[in-house]
Amino acid sequence: MREHDRLFIGGEWAAPAGTGTIEVVSPHTEEVIGRVPEGTEADIDAAVAAARRAFDHGPWPRMTPAERAEVLGRLSAIYAERQQEMADLVTAEMGSPILFSVFGQAAIPQMVLQYYVDLAASHTWEEERQGMLGPVTVTQEPVGVVAAIVPWNVPQFTLMLKLAPALIAGCTVVAKPSPETPLDTYLLAEWIREAGVPDGVVNFVAAGREVGAHLVAHPGVDKVSFTGSTAAGRKIGAVCGEQLKRVTLELGGKSAAIILEDADLAATMEGFKLASLMNNGEACAAQTRILAPRSRYDEVADALAAMVGGLGVGDPADYGTEIGPLVSARQRERVEGYIRIGQDEGAKVITGGLDRPHDRGWYVAPTVFGNVGNDMRIAREEIFGPVLALIPYEDEADAVRIANDSDYGLGGSVWTGDVEHGVQVARQIRTGSCGVNLYSLDPNTPFGGYKDSGLGRELGPEGLAAYLEHKSIPRPA
Repeated sequence: MREHDRLFIGGEWAAPAGTGTIEVVSPHTEEVIGRVPEGTEADIDAAVAAARRAFDHGPWPRMTPAERAEVLGRLSAIYAERQQEMADLVTAEMGSPILFSVFGQAAIPQMVLQYYVDLAASHTWEEERQGMLGPVTVTQEPVGVVAAIVPWNVPQFTLMLKLAPALIAGCTVVAKPSPETPLDTYLLAEWIREAGVPDGVVNFVAAGREVGAHLVAHPGVDKVSFTGSTAAGRKIGAVCGEQLKRVTLELGGKSAAIILEDADLAATMEGFKLASLMNNGEACAAQTRILAPRSRYDEVADALAAMVGGLGVGDPADYGTEIGPLVSARQRERVEGYIRIGQDEGAKVITGGLDRPHDRGWYVAPTVFGNVGNDMRIAREEIFGPVLALIPYEDEADAVRIANDSDYGLGGSVWTGDVEHGVQVARQIRTGSCGVNLYSLDPNTPFGGYKDSGLGRELGPEGLAAYLEHKSIPRPA
């Protein structure tokens, strides 16, 4: 049991303003494994005030990028040394299989942090331009106090997408982790103190949606960066638009994996274990619409059923587990509800379904639907669980049409024996990223979505630019 009775505000463990608590429940055992204070609006006010002081009067934004990188380099080194501890903690919190956690919940966040530490040395922070009327200095300055609101599915990864570039830019941050996964931020806070990040530069307040809304609308916040549902993103975007507040929104997805005629099915099925079923399917970029040529549809259906039906489902702390429990009973009910919807719509369960694999824990059987039309709800709405929809297409143009016929535009992939041709097909998909014979995110390339998948980009130099303001200083010739 991990119990905390303080919040990380102003570089200290501060007593919360309220008396409420958040209980963290193991998705595997359904037992309470942690308890933290439930943040209130007053706690948010204190955290924003601390971040505001640190930005307006503290050393952090006044350091050189190299000086900030030196501090964050120490944090990166601590993180690298203690990755396993973070992976184990996130697995306990939300049920991610430990093999995925080691990489996706701990190693990748540390890689993102180190990427921005390194980028500080090569980024052009200031340049001289010859303007039409005389010389101009163009400089980049931190945007200010950042509100970072992160979800429960990959809590450290989504946090580091915001925290690392914001801190390198010179911003200060108030982060609100999800109430399902607050424990990992306490571990990170310890490392932040150990690394010597100045007081108030990073603040953590775990809380629910209403308190999160208070943070978004807070007049002391200059920018909001949010990862979560499209519905919540719309509300946040509306508030930020009203206040002319900078905003980055990384929202939902319903990504399509196009299997071309010449694809190696064995290799493709192996690739789908990560691309389509990463993190128990609780991933915004998961490739959950599987598009198969009608000429190979039955072959693909058999291969997909064999692969998904053969996955090891069980204790997420076991290195042999491929699919763990969903994060909460509520999430299991949501996913099972979509399985019922698919059946009611006339789709055929070719593996999985509503029989639960275990009596205890919030488990759902990995499921594949066949006979799916792209107009069905299971093909159009984000399920956020291990449920795949197999959709036939007539020819390549039809595959592209189906892939693009979505309200979302986050990820996608093309599976083929001809990589160069796969790239040509990928260029036609209206998404922020589209892999060929894989799906992955790279720290030095932008990640984000078209359409209802959000606004702006994270990762890469583009992710740093989201936390910078450009200033022009002209002078006489």
